[in-house]
Amino acid sequence: MVAAMVEANLNDPVTRHMRCEVARLHVDHTVGETLAELRRRPPPVRIVYFYVVDDDDRLKGVIPARALLLNPPEARIAEIMLTGVVAVPAEATVLEACEFFVLHRFLAFPVVDDKGRLIGAIDVEMYTDELRELGGGISDDLFQLVGVHLARAREPGAAAAFRTRFPWLVCNIAGGILAAMLSGVFQEQLERAVALALFIPVVLALSESVSIQSVSLALQMLHGRPPSWGLIAGKLRRELVIGAMLGLAGGLVVGLSALGWLGQPRVALSVMGGIAAGVTASAALGVTTPNLLRRFKLDPQVAAGPIVLAVTDLITLLCYFNVARWLVT
Repeated sequence: MVAAMVEANLNDPVTRHMRCEVARLHVDHTVGETLAELRRRPPPVRIVYFYVVDDDDRLKGVIPARALLLNPPEARIAEIMLTGVVAVPAEATVLEACEFFVLHRFLAFPVVDDKGRLIGAIDVEMYTDELRELGGGISDDLFQLVGVHLARAREPGAAAAFRTRFPWLVCNIAGGILAAMLSGVFQEQLERAVALALFIPVVLALSESVSIQSVSLALQMLHGRPPSWGLIAGKLRRELVIGAMLGLAGGLVVGLSALGWLGQPRVALSVMGGIAAGVTASAALGVTTPNLLRRFKLDPQVAAGPIVLAVTDLITLLCYFNVARWLVT
């Protein structure tokens, strides 16, 4: 009963709980003009951040109170504001807004509509007030839903579990067969540089590990109603950057090891490039697949792993063999 109340509250639209009174600063004003305006019309609520907008109320930046007070009066707001503001879309739920607090560790976030206009803000105080109103016992359920995965109380029987899980394992079977066939397509490259075959296991293992890491992290954050396309795009951009960093680091280590062991620069570059490309693609695949499955009302906990592993193997081998074809032949 308590968990049901908490989950229903977390599925509320964030616009129902945000503060509409927000401390707005104009992007074309100076610090002196801004402070004079704030003295004439003090903000009605506690200030965490000052949000900078243009004539159309579109969000342009953010300024902490300390930066506003310590800069000279002639300094322009546009010069001292922080751009690239992390904003919560108006269509987000309360639970999705909680993810922003967990991921970014800010004290408050602006809420914007689909045109980037500032319509309100949410801060930590709002959630503590709601917890106080709901009662102390509910807080444990809330943090369980936000911070970790909400465990399913009912588990299906063996036959039902088999029927649910086996069809998705067909993805792995099909993926393995296609991967074997793909190796045959690139048999010429393997015959010209037999050493390429030696590194197939480590190339696949790195990509598979990163993809499963991404799947696991994505599943932890999937609660409430299906994620919006905007949130999926944001998670994809972030994971592409992380995947590229992981791929380059892993590819560099394995590539240098291959160079020292075999003394074949082209093979080492093929390994490095294949790992970098494969890991980047796998990270993106790992974070988007659970979100897309949830978006289309399929169970990501059962389906995401087999799908991601099967497609990861194919994408990684394609990256590896095509880089080798370019460098070795």
